[in-house]
Amino acid sequence: MSLEDQVKELQQQVKDLGHEVGRLQDVNEVRHLQYKYGYYLDKCLYEEVVELFAEDGEVRFMGGIYKGKEGVKRLYIGRFMTNFTGGKNGPVFGFLLDHPQLQMIVDVAPDRKTAKVRGRSMMAAGRHESTTEAQSVPRQWWEGGIYENQYVKEDGIWKIKVLNYRPFWHADFDKGWAYTQPEYVPMADTTYPEDPNGPDELIKPTPHLWPHTNVVPFHYPHPITGEPWKGKDN
Repeated sequence: MSLEDQVKELQQQVKDLGHEVGRLQDVNEVRHLQYKYGYYLDKCLYEEVVELFAEDGEVRFMGGIYKGKEGVKRLYIGRFMTNFTGGKNGPVFGFLLDHPQLQMIVDVAPDRKTAKVRGRSMMAAGRHESTTEAQSVPRQWWEGGIYENQYVKEDGIWKIKVLNYRPFWHADFDKGWAYTQPEYVPMADTTYPEDPNGPDELIKPTPHLWPHTNVVPFHYPHPITGEPWKGKDN
């Protein structure tokens, strides 16, 4: 091999290594973005949550699709902030909403402009018996679900493109999931503007909660066979 060819080969290796290092940095940044989302949400910092989304981002939640920044605001600020914190951006006395973000599998596209994540959330939530924020009886519950999210890099900054959270089960704290009634939490059935805080579109077919055991399709192929999962989200 000539000296010129050796130099070209080394230059290509450096270029390839630089790309791989950049991709690994992207993986880390996307994972951190999702974790930061969880920390903001835990403390009901809904305005901060909204700013994590791209302008054309969307949320898929409880049977509904909230489209664009306005749809995202309608969910987090119009619905969550109103119902959970009485219109305040931030935590309120006696309201618990902890959801650790777990088992994040991050895949960044070869061009490093988009990424996909599959992850899990396990939530403990409730209201203390001394609180009167919601003018309701004390309540505590468990929840678990799967994320299949998409991200986009805008001007060098990673943002959430699609937050697709599929809760799988809810359970009262004292009884547990074995006694959860079917359709324990109703899915969205009315869209905006008929419902002022409703989704722009309904997800079809309508998702179901435990005791249904649907599979959210995987964004990645099988790591050994290379085949995509061919089951149905039934």
